[in-house]
Order: sequence, then structure tokens, then C-alpha cells
Amino acid sequence: MRTIDFRSDTLTKPTEEMRKAMYNAEVGDDVYGEDPTINKLEKLASEIVGKESALFVPTGTMGNQLALLCHTDRGQEVILEDWAHIYRYEVGGLSFLAGLQARPIKSENGIMNPEDVRNAIVKDDDIHHSQTGLICMENTHNMAGGVVVPPSRMKEIFDIAKENNIPVHLDGARVFNAAVALGVDVKELTQYTDSLMFCLSKGLCSPVGSILAGEKKFIDKARRLRKMLGGGMRQGGILAAAGIISLTNMVERLSEDHTRIKELAEGLNKIKGVKINDETVQTNILMINVEDTPYSSNELVDKMKEEGILASSITNDIIRFVTHYYITDEDIEYTIEKLNQII
Repeated sequence: MRTIDFRSDTLTKPTEEMRKAMYNAEVGDDVYGEDPTINKLEKLASEIVGKESALFVPTGTMGNQLALLCHTDRGQEVILEDWAHIYRYEVGGLSFLAGLQARPIKSENGIMNPEDVRNAIVKDDDIHHSQTGLICMENTHNMAGGVVVPPSRMKEIFDIAKENNIPVHLDGARVFNAAVALGVDVKELTQYTDSLMFCLSKGLCSPVGSILAGEKKFIDKARRLRKMLGGGMRQGGILAAAGIISLTNMVERLSEDHTRIKELAEGLNKIKGVKINDETVQTNILMINVEDTPYSSNELVDKMKEEGILASSITNDIIRFVTHYYITDEDIEYTIEKLNQII
């Protein structure tokens, strides 16, 4: 039986071009700064996102946690959206590692209201209060269904942060999806950040790795803390070789994933009982509500699995689909057909 895996774009495997590049990669010891392929990747990445420096890290979570550690002092608050990955899906690292507390803000479709951000900032000298140390944005927003935060909204929040001398970090795990969806250079988004993390191992198909980017002083500190967290790799150029191809050859094709998710949404929207918020179908993530079908999300996911279709149950009513390099037009057609039959 064929298997169609919509669970995540983290399931992508390196392309044949990547495998060849990895096999032939020139390597050295990166902890000593002597891996030429990692050095090349970091330079390329910093140039692409318009930052002074960049750091190759094993995971996006490590990249985000390093940003928290570098930007803040223990006991401070971090303002972020209520369903932000940093807040909900990084195992409490915000508090456990960085000693921070979250100031979550509820939003519409994952996009924070600038005035809500302004009102959440704590900067007075009352010794009872935890002061704001960092503002985080997420673009695209995973749990909002891959929604794009437009540059205008990012600028509004960034300007408020600068008025209050607060740094801004972007969880840009899928920021290239956002840029492609908007039809803009990624720097149109990243200019409104002091630091950002983006993943190479999701839609860009690398097997491992993310990039943390920002000012040189910030990255120098992050490099030291990366070692403390166990992220200092030795001959990591084998992995960085794939990352270079991700950034040079795999970005523009993300539009194909976006087209397929829209086709999937259009087909599933015609099934009785399935509800989709069309406003959120913007990139490569689709959330469907199945509360009006005969099945819970877990039950429907199990039924789909019997037909070789894998997806993620997010809540009792919500199922998430994610398109990526290994999802084809035929896979979309098959999925729509089978869900029609099941429901």
C-alpha cells in the first residue's frame, strides 16, 4: 500500500543532489571554526536573511532557546503569541533553561495585535514586576495553520519594541514559506527582527539543522552557549552541505507545496461535515475541523491510516495536513477521494 505522509514537513528526506554533496563535503572541526562547509553555509545564510552573522545549530528549538538565553536576563518576561511554538512546543525550555516567564497574547489567526503587544510591555521600576526582556514573533504561524504575518504587521510590532528598547526574535522555522507566499525577498520580513531562527530540515529538505542569525556580538555569544547546550558539532560539514543546497535550490519550489495544500483544501471543503477557515490556507499547512463528521479527529486519523494516509490529530476536532517535497498531485487527488469515501 502506498503511504502519503502529511504529518509534517520535517519528514522530508535529503534529495539526491544533497546526498552527493554530503558525500563529497569538505569538513573540519566546527568547534574550532575549521569546517569550511559550515563556514560557507553560515556566511550564505547571513547574507540571504540580511544579518551580520549566523550560526548553524542542530535544531530549531535549540536556535530559539539560544536566542532566549542571549537576549534576556533570568526572571524577565517574554511577550509572544498564545500558541507560539516557543511557548507551547519546546518542552518548557523558556522557563527551564532561560529562567523566563511567558506573557502570552491571544490573537486572530496567529497574528498579534500591536496594541496588545504595547499594553503587555512591563518596564516600570516596581520591584514586584517581571520586566519585559524580549518580544517573539512566529512567521509562518504553525498552529494558526501556516498563516503569514505580513511585513507591515511585523514592522508595527518591531517599532513598538524599539520604542521600548526591547529586542525582537523571530521564530522563522518556515519564514521562506512566508516570503514565497508573499512574493517578496525574505529580507522584507527579517529586517524587522534583531535575531531569527529558520529551519533547513522542513520544506527545504535538509536532513538536519537550522540557522540562528543576528548581529555578530549576539552570534558570538550564541556560539558559546551552543557548546554549553551540547550543540557543538565536529565534522558537521556533511550536514551543512545539504543546507547550502536547501538555500540555493529549494526555496522557490515551496510554491508547489502551497498550491497543493490549496487544492487539498478545496477538495476537502466539499465533504459534508468538514470545515475549513479559508483565510488561513496560505502556505503549506491545512487545519480541518471534523466536529460535524461522524468521527473525532483521532478516529478519522486512524481511518485514514488504514488507507495509507498519515496526518496529525491536533485537538479532538482538528486534523493538520502539511505538504512538502514528497507530496505529489496524485497524492492530493487520492487523499480527497479516500476522505470522501470514509466520511
